[in-house]
Amino acid sequence: MKIFLLEDDEILNEVICAFLSEQGYEVHSAYDGDDAQDILYEKKFDLLLLDVNVPGMSGFELLKTLRQNGVTTPTIFITSFDAMSDLKKGFDSGCDDYIKKPFEFDELCLRIDNIKRLYKLDKKQVITISEGITYDFDSSCVHIGDEEHQLSKKELEVFEYLLKNRDRTISFDELSLNLWDYENRPTDATIRTYIKNFRKIIGEEAITTIKGVGYRFN
Repeated sequence: MKIFLLEDDEILNEVICAFLSEQGYEVHSAYDGDDAQDILYEKKFDLLLLDVNVPGMSGFELLKTLRQNGVTTPTIFITSFDAMSDLKKGFDSGCDDYIKKPFEFDELCLRIDNIKRLYKLDKKQVITISEGITYDFDSSCVHIGDEEHQLSKKELEVFEYLLKNRDRTISFDELSLNLWDYENRPTDATIRTYIKNFRKIIGEEAITTIKGVGYRFN
């Protein structure tokens, strides 16, 4: 699981990164909002941990901009701001949780585990797609009865993104922003090809096309 941390206190940044790495997470970090924005448009992450009061773009502004541009990555704010107005501003900007400094690492772990549960980010699980068809996040295989179907690396990214966001309509732009680098954006035809291949494996009814908008994994 890949986590991005925005924290301008160098010592705290290093301590949090070291702790999360010890927990088995892949961690990347930045010290100011402008650098963070550049990184988040270039790379994909499973979870964002954002301080608010940082140089450059604030954490609130950063997340609001990301959400406006279709980036839906789960986000926890980590901040010393504790007024109710700040809490409201944080959730209004699109965060999923809010942890106040100072905090215990046990609390951070609990909040990360909750996000993993809500967004099904823990890959050690099997999801039932329909009767007789399952997807194993651990082995990255679609199982149809006793048969295993392997997907390519990029197919896996698209498939898992749709599966984690099932029953929600996902636009072409959202897939593009979250799964491709800015300079390597796919065409609509490329994404349609992926969807066509998925339907051949799991059935036409599993993924609905919302004309002019995108797709919904049922």
